[in-house]
Amino acid sequence: MTIAEKILAAKSGRSSVTPGEIVEAYPDLVMSHTATWRSASVMQRIGATKLYDVDRLAIVLDHISPAKTEKYAADQQTSRNFARKNGVTKFYDVDSGIAHLVLMEAGHVVPGDLIVGTDSHCTIYGSLGALGTGIGYTEVTSVWITGKLWLKVPESIRIILNGRFPAGVYSKDLMLYLIGKLGADGCGYKSVEFYGGSVSGLSVSERMTMTNLAMEMGVKCAFVPPDEKTAEYLKGRLQDPSRYRPVLADADAVYERDIDVDLGQLEPMVACPHEVENTKPIGQVIGTHIDQVFLGSCANAKYEDLVVAAGILKGRKINPGVRMIITPGSKQIMLEAMNSGVLQTLIESGGLVTNPGCGACAGDGGTLADGEVCLSTANRNFIGRMGSNKSEIYLSSPATLAASAIQGVIADPREYMK
Repeated sequence: MTIAEKILAAKSGRSSVTPGEIVEAYPDLVMSHTATWRSASVMQRIGATKLYDVDRLAIVLDHISPAKTEKYAADQQTSRNFARKNGVTKFYDVDSGIAHLVLMEAGHVVPGDLIVGTDSHCTIYGSLGALGTGIGYTEVTSVWITGKLWLKVPESIRIILNGRFPAGVYSKDLMLYLIGKLGADGCGYKSVEFYGGSVSGLSVSERMTMTNLAMEMGVKCAFVPPDEKTAEYLKGRLQDPSRYRPVLADADAVYERDIDVDLGQLEPMVACPHEVENTKPIGQVIGTHIDQVFLGSCANAKYEDLVVAAGILKGRKINPGVRMIITPGSKQIMLEAMNSGVLQTLIESGGLVTNPGCGACAGDGGTLADGEVCLSTANRNFIGRMGSNKSEIYLSSPATLAASAIQGVIADPREYMK
């Protein structure tokens, strides 16, 4: 069996499963973010009063945090009251950061786990070998009450990575290349597993970017098989180290197809408005005017991402015609960047640092006016996502973003790495 098949078999009490089957699975964790108030309201409407297992609940208030309107404040109050009333210990308030990063930092994501949540980018948990997938807020309520949900076993695709990234090319560029090649539905309801000689050299941060962006190919889940780097990342984070039991695919597992990628042949990529699959090599968009850059989101607001941007910006200033918004992914990331001097470098270059969270990716701050253009490290660039329907969003790696912030137009980061 593949990794997805093994996890779904284990969580449904089966010895084996096959693609296409519907299983009744018991998730290890169900995450809800700002939509928690919706799930709590549904629970109240149907008259349910008992949770199946409160220890399986995790709540993180990351979207529109802190509240910017009375409505958001009331919704967050509903979420806090629900957590307090039910004794939810895995509760993280508006100061914590983006749910996915917070839960992984806190040791709540373990290889072999099944994790569902109110965010499509739950696929990021596959960076640590867990099956993560997004569900709706009514489904979350159902899992709160019954402890289980129906899931269809996905077919699996194997992506084989070989070679090494050239200077100025990163995992974000790899994923934009794949999304452009395969399309937004190229892996619709599939499980994707990353293999090849290059995988062991990829940092956990790079793996997080890969499994996060895999959602934009339509995947149900995505995995980087757990290895020494996974174990090292989780060392000291797990409250119960005995839970660390990596799940790996069998040697004779069946895959729908293999996709081979030579990392050495890749170049910086940019997703152009208004679809993530509308990707182009950097050479085709160099010189595109920008008004704003956003260094943030669960895809690329990790400490390593901030370091990459700061490495290019150190000793330089952003273009006076560009607004640079920096939103660290979590409180821990912000503290690390502050203590190492990375945050100072970003601020001295002309950047504006906000509190940790989803920020402009979720439409919270950084709003664009008619005709404005933003280059973002987020995972989506849909029309109107950052304000005006007459604005445009391009997506890139933190390196491409930093180079572009300096020049005031989309620029090639390799110019700063010679």
